[in-house]
Amino acid sequence: MSKAAIVSFSGGQDSTTCLFWALQNYDRVETVGFNYGQKNNVELICRKEILQKIQTQFPNFACRLGPDLVIDASTFGQVSSSALTGSGEAIVSEGKRGLPSSFVPARNLMFMTYIGARAYLRDIHTIITGVGQADFSGYPDCRRNTMDAMQKALSLGMDWPIEIVTPLMYRTKAQTWELAHEVGGDELVDFIVKETHTCYEGDREHFHVWGYGCGHCPACLLREKGFEEYQQKIAQ
Repeated sequence: MSKAAIVSFSGGQDSTTCLFWALQNYDRVETVGFNYGQKNNVELICRKEILQKIQTQFPNFACRLGPDLVIDASTFGQVSSSALTGSGEAIVSEGKRGLPSSFVPARNLMFMTYIGARAYLRDIHTIITGVGQADFSGYPDCRRNTMDAMQKALSLGMDWPIEIVTPLMYRTKAQTWELAHEVGGDELVDFIVKETHTCYEGDREHFHVWGYGCGHCPACLLREKGFEEYQQKIAQ
């Protein structure tokens, strides 16, 4: 069984960190992204640019980077309404059923199903995703028990052993920055700051020490807090 993996890659901080972690730990790494009807398509632009820049800026990693696939799941936004899929809702920390309005119901379950099918086709047994339950917004599909259930369902449903690897599951945002530094040093941290996208508002105009973003949405605030804690730790 070849040491290969597929990364669920959105172009955000977490998935980009996981991509580089995978490139460090696997012989062949493929990527899958999704157009799921998200309100802002800036992340799709960022992910494409990140993959291109890996080729020139990180040749030692690029040699392991395999094919990329962007799946058109644009109709998903019609059945999984959220502030992130253009429902018109404001982005608030507590919406329906006590979950943030940015929660896209079953999004990660859909991602894993599509990527599982892709893994079967590509003769790969490992899926890597950047979900985590330490610093997260309360999304139930980011928990390890959810990933365990999906792993079992995919393996049974395809009669094909699937492992869902979650390098960030128990890491805070600060520890996610630390992992990036462990993998690629200051160069990779700087790359993630400048090239990845997290902001729910799709803001690529305002640049901060932690990256581009509006600076006030929940995703920006979490990223900013994590970067500040990371900088404080390395300064000690």
